[in-house]
Parts: sequence; structure tokens; C-alpha cells
Amino acid sequence: MTSTVAVFDATAPWQLNEQVSIRDESFGALAYHHGTRRLVFLKSRELVDVVRRVGEFENAGAALDALVPSDQRGRYLVALMSLARSEIIRGR
Repeated sequence: MTSTVAVFDATAPWQLNEQVSIRDESFGALAYHHGTRRLVFLKSRELVDVVRRVGEFENAGAALDALVPSDQRGRYLVALMSLARSEIIRGR
């Protein structure tokens, strides 16, 4: 069995995977992938907003520019890379 791991490119368009449900929590949210049965903790409301809205933008970088303070962009890029590997977000 081979596995394909998404390579995150901030200049590419991304969206919330349609197999993922997000449940808001006091710390941020839980994201559950119904296909892989993986549960991921989104540790801030700001990250939840980025994940939900990334598909509204031309690419992930544009979403970060619009939704995240510039001094925090690096940590959100790392989070999006991890979420792409976990298949919470996917390329469109």
C-alpha cells in the first residue's frame, strides 16, 4: 500500500477537505477526517478561521496575508503544512 503525502505550497490554492468536520471548542476546534479517521486539534480560533476560509482565496499565502498578522505568518505556514500532511486541507 502506498501513501501520498500532500506537499504544501503556499502559492497554490487550498481548501478544507470535504471529508473533514470541524467542531468548535473553547481552545479552538477539533477537526475530524472521516476517511482517515484522524482527529486533529486546531489550537486557536484564528487557525480555525484560516482553515475554514482558505478556499475563499487565490492561494494559501493570500489567505494568510488577509487573515493573519504578518509577524505570525511563519507559525501559520507551519500549521498549514502539518494540516496538509494530515489531509485536513487539500489542494483544489
